[in-house]
Amino acid sequence: MFFSANKLFSIGQFARLHEINKKTLMWYDEINLLKPAVIKENGYRYYTYQQSFVLEIILMLRELDVPISSIQSFLSGRSAASLKNLFAEGISKIDETTARLTFLRKTMEIMQQKMEMLLTLDLTAISVIEKRQKSYFAVVDIHDELPFEAEIEGVVKEAKKHQLHRLHDASYGAMLPVEKLYQDKNDEYEYLYIQIPKPVDKGRIHIQPKGRYLQAFCKGSWDKLPDRYREIIAYAKSHNLTLTGFAYEKGINEMVIDKLDDYITQIEIPIKA
Repeated sequence: MFFSANKLFSIGQFARLHEINKKTLMWYDEINLLKPAVIKENGYRYYTYQQSFVLEIILMLRELDVPISSIQSFLSGRSAASLKNLFAEGISKIDETTARLTFLRKTMEIMQQKMEMLLTLDLTAISVIEKRQKSYFAVVDIHDELPFEAEIEGVVKEAKKHQLHRLHDASYGAMLPVEKLYQDKNDEYEYLYIQIPKPVDKGRIHIQPKGRYLQAFCKGSWDKLPDRYREIIAYAKSHNLTLTGFAYEKGINEMVIDKLDDYITQIEIPIKA
């Protein structure tokens, strides 16, 4: 669209041209970010079409969350070099946001699959599944003398070493040595864990192996788990299966329940080859 170099736009026209609220232009005027080209005796503000280019740069930089002070510094001495640097910072922020949103999308896809599974889940079943990939867990020891909240804080602290910042980014749970199951000591847990995408720090790392697993579920409070483990051991014996390593527990429906009686614990135990 062509406009005469002498064409003046009222504040309302200029705001509509750039699809913004005229209050934004008034604020930019107050903070000396973009002042009208002309202010007439009646106080009406007018802008030139040439100011559109400056405004578009301001709007773009604001969309990139560039601070007002940085934009003011740029406008006080505009140059290709200074704008290049501002855009480089903006691109870096976009890349960080894109990476985060990509990871969040993947997390939501996993959660969606969990919800689909819950709709058809047979809680009485004990089955053999195949885990085709190993998983990495950041772990902390379980101590009887420590409150549960302190143990959770410990595992979150470990997870943050591996660039995992929020609990919803991964699965978390507890690990019970299989030898304890065979001894009917079903409350002697060894670790709390949180799954991490990939270790970036040596820390406390446990690798959950790929391979065949017995999978079962337990609905209700944790005091129901010992009976469920006895059923799992009986099932393994009747099918000539030897369990090994750890029983890996995790909750799978925390987001959709209001009471502990509806809590579902998923249990996976490696089968010895």
